[in-house]
Amino acid sequence: MLSQTSERTIPLVLQCFLYILLVKRSIVITRYPELHFFFLGALFSIILALVCVLFKIKASLHMVAISGFTIFVIGLNIHFQMHNPFWPALLILLSGVVASSRLEMNAHTSREILIGLFMGLMPQLLFLYLWL
Repeated sequence: MLSQTSERTIPLVLQCFLYILLVKRSIVITRYPELHFFFLGALFSIILALVCVLFKIKASLHMVAISGFTIFVIGLNIHFQMHNPFWPALLILLSGVVASSRLEMNAHTSREILIGLFMGLMPQLLFLYLWL
């Protein structure tokens, strides 16, 4: 629970460096293209969150994570033609649980939840187009 947006700067910068290291060294595009683009999308989401911090805009990082992962699982279902609606449906339900719990705990406003949702969705959708 970081109440001030300025407290998020150092953890987000560290996470950016870790994702860059992961994408450049471990999860390379030639071996794991799906995971490579997933973590690249996560990196862009974290960069967007860092830009929001610089402008004193607070976004729900929990929503960034769960919405990005939901789009990734939906993309995997499409990519591997699994036709399994269970995991995407469960993750969409869990997204609602995460959003309502953040609102119930008064950790975020509905605006911050929506900002986090779109910051998780947009990069994953853009990179989904590249590897799908």
